[in-house]
Amino acid sequence: MKNPILDFARQFNAEIELDNESTFENEGRYFLLKDDLRKLLLSNFFFVGTYLGKSRKSKFFPSFSLLRVIARKQANKIVVDEKTEWLFICGRDVFRQGITEVQGTARKGGYVLVMNRFDECLGFGKVLFDLDKQAKGVIVKNISDVGDFLRREQ
Repeated sequence: MKNPILDFARQFNAEIELDNESTFENEGRYFLLKDDLRKLLLSNFFFVGTYLGKSRKSKFFPSFSLLRVIARKQANKIVVDEKTEWLFICGRDVFRQGITEVQGTARKGGYVLVMNRFDECLGFGKVLFDLDKQAKGVIVKNISDVGDFLRREQ
């Protein structure tokens, strides 16, 4: 059976473990539940446990809780400098000169988690050029970042 959460994590070359008994899907939204909370679960809830993301029209939209879970594993990641960190959480893309470290494989067309120097996940992006090549311009296109919520509040 296809699991959109595990499939999403594999896009970063990461393997995460999710017990089918601890995950729950409701109208395309996925949650991680502890056993004691599962016992209290009603069929008509809006939000419960840890939100992992939602699936809509065969596309998965992860939560930042899920991105943090993936970031704790061995995965495709880039670490960015302080200036790039700020620009990224403001919705900007990543240029080569802002990348201080590459972890895993980051090939054109793949996805990477964007991390700061404190090993905090800032979001993720799509790799536009192989990171081992000397390309100019945008290297990683911002797909989702932690600043999105604040920008939507305008």
